Amino acid sequence: MSIPTHWTAVDGPLGELLLTADPDGTLTSLSVPGQKGGRSVGDDWRHDPGLFREAADQLAAYFAGDLETFSLPTRTDGTPFRRRVWSAVDALPYGATTTYGEIAARIGAPRAAVRAVGGAIGANPLLIVRPCHRVIGADGSLTGYAGGLDRKVRLLTLEGVPLPAPAAR
Repeated sequence: MSIPTHWTAVDGPLGELLLTADPDGTLTSLSVPGQKGGRSVGDDWRHDPGLFREAADQLAAYFAGDLETFSLPTRTDGTPFRRRVWSAVDALPYGATTTYGEIAARIGAPRAAVRAVGGAIGANPLLIVRPCHRVIGADGSLTGYAGGLDRKVRLLTLEGVPLPAPAAR
């Protein structure tokens, strides 16, 4: 018998956020509309807004600029490599950025693993809460974000990160 997925949707400045959790309220995903690899409500999912009150409160405080670190129970499934990458992303401080290469170095992976690090970050099921938006290209460019580059810009701007000037054409 599989563990039921509980869900709710929370309005926010990035659109309607889809949150999922296990029956104990441990957050298992946070998706934004149109997200590459994002989740959709399943037929057997249980709508349970009350289970997500704390997550909704913390997200509202984050978007209001009043919260820098989420303190929510989370559980995500992934390979040991992905879990190491996600742990490094979880440790990124509010308002700071790092590169894919720096993440690879932090987890003891060779420089050649940068693409694999990017793949793990792109597969992050907890957008916003696990701050993959803080990972940028080695040249300072705002490289891919599963939720869309416009959302990455909005999140980094919210956190006060200076953004690179647009490339001249």
